Amino acid sequence: MRKILLIDDEQRMLNLLELFLTPHGFACLKAESGEKGIEMIQSQQIDLVILDIMMPFMDGWEVCEMIRQQVNVPIIMLTARADKLDVVRGLDVGADDYVTKPFDEGELVARVNALLRRVHKQEDENTTVNGEFILSHDTYSLKYRHVEAYLTLKEYSIINTLISNPKRTYTREQLLRTAWDYNTYTDIRTVDSHIRNLREKLKAAGFPIEEFLHTVWGIGYKWG
Repeated sequence: MRKILLIDDEQRMLNLLELFLTPHGFACLKAESGEKGIEMIQSQQIDLVILDIMMPFMDGWEVCEMIRQQVNVPIIMLTARADKLDVVRGLDVGADDYVTKPFDEGELVARVNALLRRVHKQEDENTTVNGEFILSHDTYSLKYRHVEAYLTLKEYSIINTLISNPKRTYTREQLLRTAWDYNTYTDIRTVDSHIRNLREKLKAAGFPIEEFLHTVWGIGYKWG
């Protein structure tokens, strides 16, 4: 079930958005301020944000910029203002789409579904996703919630092999062949060295790596 974070200072609007979205299979989380919304982004895995612009203390443009500094979640700006300059400003600070009040249920749900399809199609082509872990094949980076670490080519090869086949145990020889295309004469202790460095890097970055990257004693390694 996709999680949608609703950020609006009007409780009535939050309830209306939830009423529109819940029947279509979305789980809605509600925040009555930009500050609260940012806290929820930092603590939970969110699939899409619907963000009001005209809010006190911290407006939607500022919230959008702060969200973009932390995560790459799709954002739909929601406002009663239809001025083209507002639309441009919203897109400039990182919004993906723009819905003007008043709106009907069909329009909102269609925009949400279209944006999620587009984003996840891109992810499917350029990433490997395992739970809350996202491995980018373009940047050789591993992301967990709002934490991201950049890997060397060999570290990426190891993680790509393991995370693509969770629960499967790989011997050191298999990792040499499948991850690096090494021949069987390469010292298998090379794998242990890279695994050790990888664990240290991800642990230092804040990943709960001990819960996922496991040593199978006498055999090799597995993910999950």
